[in-house]
Amino acid sequence: MQLEFDVPTPLAYFSLLVSSDEHFPLLEAAVAIAQDEYPELDVEQVLGEVDQLLARLKRRLPADSTPLAKLRLLNQFFYHDLGFSGNVNNYYDPDNSYPHAVLSTRRGIPISLAVLWLELAQGLGLNARGVAFPGHFMVKVNLPKGQVVIDPFTGQSLSREDLSERLMPFKHLNDLPESDKEQSEKSEKSEESDIPLGLYLQSAKPRDIITRMLHNLKEVHKTAEDWQRMIPVQDRQIALNPDMWGEYRDRGLAFAELGKATAAVRDFDVYLLNVTDAPDVKAIALRAQELRRAVL
Repeated sequence: MQLEFDVPTPLAYFSLLVSSDEHFPLLEAAVAIAQDEYPELDVEQVLGEVDQLLARLKRRLPADSTPLAKLRLLNQFFYHDLGFSGNVNNYYDPDNSYPHAVLSTRRGIPISLAVLWLELAQGLGLNARGVAFPGHFMVKVNLPKGQVVIDPFTGQSLSREDLSERLMPFKHLNDLPESDKEQSEKSEKSEESDIPLGLYLQSAKPRDIITRMLHNLKEVHKTAEDWQRMIPVQDRQIALNPDMWGEYRDRGLAFAELGKATAAVRDFDVYLLNVTDAPDVKAIALRAQELRRAVL
């Protein structure tokens, strides 16, 4: 007798992976994002490739290696021996967000490079975490004598001064909370600027890392007005964060662009039910009303 098994859809598989924050499989969830674009992608095979890289790295590691020695060996292996680096020539290529593609091309964006780097770092026993720094994802490692913050795009270790300089444009763009802007204004009046860096060097949770990866992909497709490819990304974002109401609105707008009025209205209704004080509520309600009339 032949046994039949129900194979979950890519979205159902992803939803299962991200259903709980306990033992959240960061790399597996990141790899699974690409299954909409690459339906034949074998996630387990990609995970196996990373395991092989980790095994190669461990063979080079002396048994008595200190955490600092492990970090140096990892960066030598990742950035020099394997040649991973940022894709400066085609930064907005969607493939830069897919770990399997980054493994193949050795080119990516900060967050996809960070996900691979973190898997190797943690496999070596390093206390390494991602950092959701404004505008540019970072990684950090806690060592016995202090913390090292690294730009995964280049492998460069960043000093406090480097980080302060990178943070300044976001203050000027009003991307920081009011209390931080007030602190910045005060600090800029003194010779030594006391930017609250610690607030922006907190460890990013795996769920937040995947959220940011999906947001990056969404923006790439949105800029290209590629609504067909944007919607599956938003499906995953909503599966990951069911109460991210703005995603329902944006998916509704994408459905509307594709002429899928019923799906658009459904998403607009979810948004309007849960958001009452946003500046665009009236405009979305009017759009929903127009689409309802169109399908009658």
